[in-house]
Amino acid sequence: MEYLGVEYFFSASQRIYWLYLLSALLISVIYIRFNPEIKSYFTKGVLLHHCAKLDYGYFVVVSAIKIGLILPFILSSKDISLQTVFLLQEQFGYIHFSVEKLWVVIGYTLSVFLVNDFTRYWLHRFMHESPLLWKFHRVHHSAEVLNPLTFYRVHPVENILFGLRYALGVGAVTGIFIYFFGANIGVVEIAGMNAITFIFGMAGSNLRHSHIPLRYGVLERVVISPFLHQLHHAKKSMNTNYGSVLSIWDQMFKTYYVTQSTSKLVFGADVKHTTVLEVLYEPFVSILNGEKYEKNIA
Repeated sequence: MEYLGVEYFFSASQRIYWLYLLSALLISVIYIRFNPEIKSYFTKGVLLHHCAKLDYGYFVVVSAIKIGLILPFILSSKDISLQTVFLLQEQFGYIHFSVEKLWVVIGYTLSVFLVNDFTRYWLHRFMHESPLLWKFHRVHHSAEVLNPLTFYRVHPVENILFGLRYALGVGAVTGIFIYFFGANIGVVEIAGMNAITFIFGMAGSNLRHSHIPLRYGVLERVVISPFLHQLHHAKKSMNTNYGSVLSIWDQMFKTYYVTQSTSKLVFGADVKHTTVLEVLYEPFVSILNGEKYEKNIA
């Protein structure tokens, strides 16, 4: 069952952890209660749309690819953290600060979160702005309807790049903290999970890939709401709102976009995928054919 992605529903580190899905469902029910017109987004035309069915099948296939072919060969954050410690010791000798563990844990939790979110923003943006990498990233944007499994509609090449990004970023931060404060570090947890990840999951993160335009009000000046991410998936504004959790990066680097319009968003990209196999090989074919890159601007 591991290779089918079933374990994702029982791991709090995964977007589709059952508790996060339940939270999203409850939020959806409440939202629809006050916005009954949204019910039209939950018809067979959406849930059984060819893009949705492709998401369901691709999730199983890409789970097997990641577990069987990618994860065993990719660098881990542990490898990077150890190399970081060795490098710092070689350059500066042994240094240790005696700081109360609570402050180390809080500092480490925030540092890992900020570095992870910041690097996600830039790699995500680069996937859009690089003509070569866009061929792979548009696999995700080719979805014409959104559902929680659209989150996993990602080409293996992109999975590798984001895996390396995580290993390098989080590994370096971990190594620095171990060097200065010792190996007895950890993160603030809720129910055995990184507290920030847990809160994000419970706040409706699965609605980012849905047709529920949930907004966070003034909090959108700090965090990405489901609606802001849906704007990112819209054809007319897909080169905006690159942030994963925080929206401050988009505001700092002038890619933040929001609208008060309540009109239905049109999702999709400049290519259509109809089969799992096509999702996997199409990016390579388009590169070999020298397909031109057209950037959409909000």
